[in-house]
Order: sequence, then structure tokens, then C-alpha cells
Amino acid sequence: MGDHVETPKKCRTLLYSKKQILSTMAIESATPDLKKIVEGAADFLPLLGTDYIELYVGNAKQSAHYYKTAFGFQSLAYAGLETGVKDRTSYVLEQDKIRLVLTTPLTQDNPINDHLRKHGDGVKVIALWVDDARKAYEETTKRGAESYFEPMVEKDADGEVVKSGIKLYGDTVHIFVERKNYKGTFLPGFKAWKSTYNPTSTGIKYVDHMVANVDWNQMNKWVKFYEEVMGFANVLSFDDKDISTEYSALMSKVMSNGNGRIKFPINEPAKGKKKSQVEEYLDFYNGEGVQHIAVATDDIVKTVRDLMARGVEFLKVPSSYYEGLLDRVGPIDEDLEPLAELGILIDRDDEGYLLQLFTKPVEDRPTMFFEIIQRKGAKSFGKGNFKALFEAIEREQESRGTL
Repeated sequence: MGDHVETPKKCRTLLYSKKQILSTMAIESATPDLKKIVEGAADFLPLLGTDYIELYVGNAKQSAHYYKTAFGFQSLAYAGLETGVKDRTSYVLEQDKIRLVLTTPLTQDNPINDHLRKHGDGVKVIALWVDDARKAYEETTKRGAESYFEPMVEKDADGEVVKSGIKLYGDTVHIFVERKNYKGTFLPGFKAWKSTYNPTSTGIKYVDHMVANVDWNQMNKWVKFYEEVMGFANVLSFDDKDISTEYSALMSKVMSNGNGRIKFPINEPAKGKKKSQVEEYLDFYNGEGVQHIAVATDDIVKTVRDLMARGVEFLKVPSSYYEGLLDRVGPIDEDLEPLAELGILIDRDDEGYLLQLFTKPVEDRPTMFFEIIQRKGAKSFGKGNFKALFEAIEREQESRGTL
């Protein structure tokens, strides 16, 4: 379960100031203090990976069909009236190490309705796979996390699962899931979901990172939360000079746990001539939340071709982006022609290069979207693509009348 579990021989920590990179060093040669910071999560909050992502949606049955058809997810588990759950329905989808839970309320007094009225479809739960959910709860709450729910045990004939939860930005939460004593399909209360309709995989494998959009002047608050409450380290920072166009700007800091399996970039708006993508998100989501989910593939050309053939819409950069591109990023293994045809972006850091492409929002509100990413050694997030990417987003904003 969980995310990509290979531990790189060298994990470089890139620390940015507002104007330039201050230092780049391998963990093996880092100072004791820096090494302690980067590996600090292992001291009190070891995380094994992303257990699942739960979205509250207006119609889980239809959303499940979309994610199966468009993204290649497979049917895994179901909970609802037929399993004794009377107030909501949940469909669980799986593709390699990624699990999505799509949940819809069944009764008018279910508080999930409030979430949907306010936010529309979006991520409610980022569930983290842990070895000890009680200890995870104890360690985070004593460091200042607000409780979502205390440790609880769920049982069925396949064993037991221990869960606990803490609150995050906006209405988003982390749930810690301990499943070492469970052999069932997903969680107690769910049954295996058998379907005759199971489109083939699109080649996405695991959650690379998940990005949060927070309000004005709130980024450092949540950076501090992840540092002090979760034991994460701030491994990359970008200011409004790094991420800006003629019209808009934003700031971002990337938080990573000790083993590097869990990464959460956190964005906040910055002053610009017009409304930034983060401001547009905050307006339509009516608050802070998950902006996008980045999913990894080993063959981005094949994955993107497949997704496009299934109707997934992507942002497009001008063809001029590819003029002189290889002079900037250096040699790559792939042919440039199919990358340019599909609009795939390329960037390089000290460790290697990456290829990435971003979908348009996957719901009617211009809020949550997906990133498809293939890493060829790079540990960064495509800084060299920011300008082209955000100009593409601005063209979409302009078409919506929200720039």
C-alpha cells in the first residue's frame, strides 16, 4: 500500500531563499542539524505512504464511472445501504498504489451536504498509512494538532483497523490508518465491489505529491504546522519572483516527511495585476483546500495519449515553448516530437529531469485538477516550467472571465 517506496541513495535537500538557491547538499554530507530536520519525521511520526484520498462528491456512482473511464481506475470496494450504511455511499477505486474513495450523502441532514454546498466536489481526507494510529494521534495532538476524531477500532471478519484523525487547512483532514491486523479488501464496513466494467489502466502508479492552496498570509502558518506537528521539513521554497507572469503571482513551499514518500507543496496568493489561480481557487472553493493531485507514471507519453483518448482535457502551452528547449534542459531519453505534440513540459535539476502535464479542472468549479508526472531522477517540481504553465492557466481564467 501507499506511495512509491524506493529510497534514493542520495536525497538532495534544496533550500531556496527569496532570491536564490542558498545550498544544495546530499543528506549523507549534511550537517547534523540539517540531517535531523530532514529525517525528523522518522523520530515520532513514521509514515508508510498515502493510504487513500477521499473526495466528497455530488454523485459517487457517476463520479466512479468517470474515474474508471477517464483515468483507468478499477473497482475495489463499496459501502452503502447494502452494507448497512444508511447516511452515505462510498465507492473505492484503485490503480496500482493509488486509492480514491468517492463519498456522497444519502440523507438531507448529513453534514457532508454542507461540505458539498460550500466547496463542490473536492478532497476531504488525505489518509496516511501508519504502523500505529494511536501513537500518530498522540504525537500530533500533543504538538498542537486539532483533533478530528480520537483513535477508534473498526472490526469485521477480516480483522481490525485502527484509525484516528486531525484537522488541517480549511475543511481538509488527515486520517491515520493502521491496517497491519486487517486482511480485508479495504476497511471494515466495506464489501468487495465486483464490476463487469473495468477499463484498462492508464499507467498511473502512485501519488507523487498533493498541493494545497491556502489563504493570504497563511502559507507560513501551515509550513510551521507540518514542521512542528508532523515532523516534516521545508525542502523547497518559491517566492513571487519565481512563480509569476505579467499578470499574477503566487508563493509556494514544499513540505516533505523524513523518508520523502509524502510531499505537500503549500501555495498562497501573491500581489499581481490580476487575480491569480490561487485566488480563483479560493473564491470558487470558498476556502482553503487541495488544489491538485500529482500522480506518477513510468511512461508519460503513453499515459497522456491514453487519457486524452478517454476525454481528459489538458492545459496547452504555445509551440514556442519547445524552441530551444533542449538547449535549456539538456539531453533527454525521449523524442521531443511526441512531447511537443502532447504539450508535455520538461525541466531539469541537479539530480536529473522530469516530464509533467496538468489537466484542466475535473469538475465544473475551477478548483481541483491532476498533474501527470514522470521523474527521470529529478527531485524538484518543474520550476523552469512555472511561467509557461501559469500563462496557460491564465488563458483558461480569461476564457472563464475570472482573471
